[in-house]
Amino acid sequence: MVISKGEKVHIIRRRNFADDLRRHFIGEVKEVNGRVVRVEGYVFIFDSTKSYYFKIDKKRTTVIDLADSGYIVNIIPPDVNIENLVYKESREKRLVVTDEKSFSLDINEFGIKR
Repeated sequence: MVISKGEKVHIIRRRNFADDLRRHFIGEVKEVNGRVVRVEGYVFIFDSTKSYYFKIDKKRTTVIDLADSGYIVNIIPPDVNIENLVYKESREKRLVVTDEKSFSLDINEFGIKR
């Protein structure tokens, strides 16, 4: 299997249109059944009026078919506490997900979209 129970993931739902909601999910894989996973974690939504991602504080469980072409999945190292992850602008003016310690994931190859 490509993804295993217990792994931490950052999942981006691709937008089909410019006005589609920018929704990301960060969580821990709880179950795996083929290409379908049950993930427990947090939703992050882009607020276009303030140009930042905000975290929905209530933990959620979601089921996702990771082979669906609508998802981009990044693996988060096991020692990272997902509770501490936030979206920030890096020194290089790029959008990253970080624990503000040792972990930083650049999620936008083209810089920050405003």
